Amino acid sequence: MDQSGVTAQTPKSPWGSAAPAAPACSLAEVMSEQLAKQLDEENAVFPALSDPAAELLPDDAPDTTSDLMLAQMLQMQFDREFDDQLRREEKKFNGDSKVSISFENYRMVHPYDDSDSSGDEVDWQDTRHDPYRADKPQTTPRKGFTGKGKNITTKHDEVTCGRKNTARMDNFAPEVHVGDGLGMDLKLSNQVFNSLKRHCYSEQRRSARLHEKKEHSTAEQAVDPRTRLLMYKMVNAGVLENINGCISTGKESVVFHADGGSLEEQPVPDEVVLKVFKTTLNEFKNRDRYIKDDYRFKDRFSKLNPRKIIRLWAEKEMHNLGRMKKAEIPCPEVVLLKKHILVMSFIGKDHVPAPKLKDAMLNSEDLKNAYYQVLHVMQQLYQECNLVHADLSEYNMLWHEGKVWLIDVSQSVEPTHPHGLEFLFRDCRNVSTFFQKRGVSEAMSTYDLFNAVTGLNIPVGAEDEAEFMAEIVALEKRNEDHIQKRGKKTFPVTSEDGGPPLEPDADD
Repeated sequence: MDQSGVTAQTPKSPWGSAAPAAPACSLAEVMSEQLAKQLDEENAVFPALSDPAAELLPDDAPDTTSDLMLAQMLQMQFDREFDDQLRREEKKFNGDSKVSISFENYRMVHPYDDSDSSGDEVDWQDTRHDPYRADKPQTTPRKGFTGKGKNITTKHDEVTCGRKNTARMDNFAPEVHVGDGLGMDLKLSNQVFNSLKRHCYSEQRRSARLHEKKEHSTAEQAVDPRTRLLMYKMVNAGVLENINGCISTGKESVVFHADGGSLEEQPVPDEVVLKVFKTTLNEFKNRDRYIKDDYRFKDRFSKLNPRKIIRLWAEKEMHNLGRMKKAEIPCPEVVLLKKHILVMSFIGKDHVPAPKLKDAMLNSEDLKNAYYQVLHVMQQLYQECNLVHADLSEYNMLWHEGKVWLIDVSQSVEPTHPHGLEFLFRDCRNVSTFFQKRGVSEAMSTYDLFNAVTGLNIPVGAEDEAEFMAEIVALEKRNEDHIQKRGKKTFPVTSEDGGPPLEPDADD
């Protein structure tokens, strides 16, 4: 209020009333110990406020005051997230593939991972005091006995030997369940222990044989892992689109149908067959008879390695089919040879194989036509291809599109083979018997058919088979003697795919 009695009004601030200015204090006052004590007393007057985050935490929450504990918890959470991401990557990488790759080695194994085991449980594998471990028997000193006088105990003591035998049972194979014997003083006699030992060894050898047979042999309508891998590789390489299944089985092979793919060197038919030669020799034990005396493979034949013999067998069929194809004999066309798997063209249509001549429903005219075709094919095979089928019958001839097709020529040999003419005579007997039973009047006898195919004109006489076979064996013997003397075939072949018919030796 001024002297005139009028009150002076202070202008109002648009921002509201201004807060009273804090009293100024010097730096020395701030740093003084007295001021610090005063501030502590003022803070102590206000009640302690509760932390809302602390109220939300459960009572059994881990102590997070330790930096080490926090680091371990964070590391454990990181490892879990890393493992989850690794599982997703593994699933994405493998997809629907039959062969999967595991990322197990890259996962984080954390010591604080979740576990249902309590702290009271003991891992007996990590302790020195395993209650299931048998007590170690007392060893006998070098002198062979312990004790003195009446209390002497030798190394042949029944109780000591029994305990030793029980302890030695731990050395048996892992698959032999010997039990634990916890808390029992077991004693096995020498006779029982030796019987168990022999039984375990025999079982181990038997298991090894069964495992080896399963892994390294082909079975009925099945293949071993090596063969299965070769078939998968053909599909992956694009040679085959897919493998449909087994269509035929025999004593020497299993035949599968497949859809053809593509090759750079040659076109692949739409339908092919895979002829898988069996690696087991149980059903066809005399197969080496057809190959060891064949001059084309004689130097490469080895009776010590059956798997290599099977590959040689497949290669032999490939070469024989090549000769037949050049002579335009109806037969499968070779597409690819991979070890003991031969890929050939499929004789049939729409996944249905052509029927065997035995199963074909033919009228009399078709049978007559088929007989003359077989006769012509046998003459071509002998005279142009210089081959003898060696297993020709109604089971190895197919009827397709009005023609007779020859299959299974892996055992075919040349006429100069030590048993070549005998194989040919057997083929002629099979063919004549089949067509004569089917009522083909034009079918010749076995002897006439043999002479018609070979052109040898061996005298039939009284049609005694023993006499006829004696002539054939004598002819083979003379031919074999010439091969040994001259180091070459008696009747040289002009080319790989053909040659003149075998004739009797002119010296006799």
